[in-house]
Amino acid sequence: MPAQGRDAGSGLLEGVVPALVLLAVAGGYLLLAHRARRHNPALGWSRRRTTAFLTGTALLGLALLPPLARLAHEDFRGHMAQHMLIGVYAPLALVLAAPVTLLLRTLPTARARQLSAVLHSPPVRVLAHPAVPLALSTGSLAVLYFTPLYNTTTHSPTAHWLLHAHFLLSGCLFAYVIAGPDPAPSRPGVRARLVWLGVAITAHSGVSQMMYGGFWVDIRAPVPQVQAGAEIMYYGGDIAELLLAAALVATWRPEPRRPTARQRALRAEGSAPS
Repeated sequence: MPAQGRDAGSGLLEGVVPALVLLAVAGGYLLLAHRARRHNPALGWSRRRTTAFLTGTALLGLALLPPLARLAHEDFRGHMAQHMLIGVYAPLALVLAAPVTLLLRTLPTARARQLSAVLHSPPVRVLAHPAVPLALSTGSLAVLYFTPLYNTTTHSPTAHWLLHAHFLLSGCLFAYVIAGPDPAPSRPGVRARLVWLGVAITAHSGVSQMMYGGFWVDIRAPVPQVQAGAEIMYYGGDIAELLLAAALVATWRPEPRRPTARQRALRAEGSAPS
């Protein structure tokens, strides 16, 4: 087959496969949401969560399909825009859709209990600590851009797709731990999560500023492209982290105050028979 024909076939496959996968994922979520409304009409399922999930899949489509997918192979600015969509914006929308809660509502009772047991297992408790997703998402940026790893992914389709998967999964995990409405086994309090979010903002800003200044960067691309990519990371990351902070505040609910020992004693005296 001529090289031009192979390239055309590869490009078609590159566009068709992600589109089919995203359509299947969106369709699966819509089917589960329909089941949740049918099984419990009084409780139903939030249309805002459904909209959030469809928004997340649309953002992934924007990132993984042409023209941005093609631009990402040719221009570092396109790569950075793609990275922000896959690793930051789409995960926030997908997590706010509460897919785990939807599964728990629609699975058979036995399967729902199994899923709940997995959520409370020790490995998931470790993953749910903010330090882990912070290291996987923001911490991995230094490994990607300050080592030859990024240049390797530009020449290896397998490494390129593995990088996409890493961005998406680590971004979803961080958004889930910080502001996800789904149940989390060992999620810290709101103040602690705000602190971890502040650490992520600082680290993200530091990496983008070092990239703009050319310190320790190992990216084979023209300097203007690298600097523009750093600006996309800096400002795009700030906006995304503000949205994440807003989601955290929006999903926060004050914990009920526990009565003191004196209050419990007074209640006991008041309820005692005279």
